[in-house]
Amino acid sequence: MARTKTVVTVISKISERPTNPNSALVVIYGMELGRKYDLLDEKVVIGRSSKADIQIDQESVSRNHAQITIDRATNRVHIADLGSTNGTWVNDEQILGEYQLRNGDLIKIGRTIFKYIAGGNIEAAYHDEIYRLTTMDGLTQIFNRRYFEEALDREISRCRRYGRALSLILIDIDHFKLINDTYGHLAGDHVLKQLASTVKTKIRREDVFARYGGEEFALLLPEVEARGAQAMAEKTRRLVEAQKFRFDRQTIPVTISLGLATMSPGERDGKELIRAADEKLYAAKQSGRNRVCA
Repeated sequence: MARTKTVVTVISKISERPTNPNSALVVIYGMELGRKYDLLDEKVVIGRSSKADIQIDQESVSRNHAQITIDRATNRVHIADLGSTNGTWVNDEQILGEYQLRNGDLIKIGRTIFKYIAGGNIEAAYHDEIYRLTTMDGLTQIFNRRYFEEALDREISRCRRYGRALSLILIDIDHFKLINDTYGHLAGDHVLKQLASTVKTKIRREDVFARYGGEEFALLLPEVEARGAQAMAEKTRRLVEAQKFRFDRQTIPVTISLGLATMSPGERDGKELIRAADEKLYAAKQSGRNRVCA
């Protein structure tokens, strides 16, 4: 009886599999929002220079800032910093040497954020990302103002239909212009992102947390009365005050002011609720900042 050979198939870990050669960068934050750059050449330079393959005309970007290299033999794609002044960041970590890109990685160069997409159908992935940009803020990765306003309309309708409570907290970073002027706009972006990630971990699934303006955030609390909303606002204020915001080896003191309004069924529409919370936010700032007014 002839012996049969046993064939062993090795299933590689997902992280070890080569990247599909079809890949692109999509701008999800910064100038030319939504623009797609197909990575067709084996080397692609990103920088401020007019000769760069992907030009970003910002002071915080070096002339030749970073380079993407595509290895056709292995189908792997790497990014490397080219000795830039402000560094190249992938998924909030500054890269040292070469970094192998994976589908979905976020690349920050200066104040621009790219999302790296790879796979068999780049166009489908690109259109999915463009749709996502209609609801999400590219920098903070929380909801944007457009989504918040749509959610507010939905929750007000529910509030009226079922007689439920609805509260709104508006949050503003104290002296944010001073942070930008003192530490630079890259540090300001870092503060916005870290604040968003800090607050996001402490809210309920049904709450809507969004970037409402430049340094202003909105937190919509369905089925929460004024007392519960005030407790949440004070908890958020203390959380941010205690948080260590660090950028480029510097600690940045950050506090917030908060304005709170609660809607009773049939009492206000969305604009009136926002106006009421904004008035309380103004009062918090006028009375010394780093406080909650309700």
